[in-house]
Amino acid sequence: MQLIITDAWLIKTRALHLSGSKLLLAVFAASIALMLVSAGLYHWVFLKGAQEGWPVIGSLVRLVVKDEVAQQDRFMRENIEVMAKKLGAMQAKMLQLESLGERVSGLAGVNPADIKIKPGQGGRLVADRDLSMLELQNTLLELDQLASQRTDAMTVLESRLFDQKIKKMMVPTQPPVPNANLGSMFGWRIDPITGRSALHTGLDFPAAPGTPIYAAAGGVVVTQEFQAEYGNMIEVDHGNDLISRYAHTSKVFVKKGDLIKRGQKIAEVGTSGRSTGPHLHFEVLVQGIPQDPQKFLNAGRNLGAQTFAQNNTALPGALPVAKR
Repeated sequence: MQLIITDAWLIKTRALHLSGSKLLLAVFAASIALMLVSAGLYHWVFLKGAQEGWPVIGSLVRLVVKDEVAQQDRFMRENIEVMAKKLGAMQAKMLQLESLGERVSGLAGVNPADIKIKPGQGGRLVADRDLSMLELQNTLLELDQLASQRTDAMTVLESRLFDQKIKKMMVPTQPPVPNANLGSMFGWRIDPITGRSALHTGLDFPAAPGTPIYAAAGGVVVTQEFQAEYGNMIEVDHGNDLISRYAHTSKVFVKKGDLIKRGQKIAEVGTSGRSTGPHLHFEVLVQGIPQDPQKFLNAGRNLGAQTFAQNNTALPGALPVAKR
């Protein structure tokens, strides 16, 4: 491109040659200069108007401030709604956790009121500050995750405690005739009929005819029949090769195959079979070998029910007698 420049009288002329790149550079520089001048002028006019209270500038300022306030208000409302939902979810989890805590404390034998005592807090006051919205949201998120973790852990603990309780309920540690005096103990004795030394394979509970007999533990009735020696007899399988036997009964309230629970009434005291008077003959067998029932009953009173039949080994007090 060629530009011809003349004076006012058209006497002197001058030719100016511009290439395409120079022309673009010139246009760009002019645009930048115009933008800077416009920005500076706008800034000066805006500040001047704000300082001197020009109505137009004041209206613009109020519109800008109003828009910013509206945006902040919308931001706060949205965040409050999100936090309200999180708080609602946390409240539900805390109620679930509290319910779990009560059930677990019951399984563990702890008074639920003891775990509800609020711990004391205190200490030296240090410089504090307000939490930002982001910090508050992060704190809520951490608490929500912690509540979920605690709930999962408590659920696992409840399951394990419940399994342990079930196992304890399946060990014959409850006296079959409550408040009854003991007669003949487990071991060798003088047989009351023959007068000779003989092995007594259980415990005798003398009681009046018709006295209730309760299951020493939960299990399945595997035998309910009459035998010449035991009379009306019941055998309950508790699993782990552990069986309890109830002999010389009068009335029987269960049959073979029944699933019974700990403390359930299964019969009444009688004198059927080889017996000199009304009493319950109670036996505990592991792998068919009679054990001393007193050890089981003592464990139930003093230490809580514990699984004695483990690792397929005979228990203390066992005597190597043949299975009946």
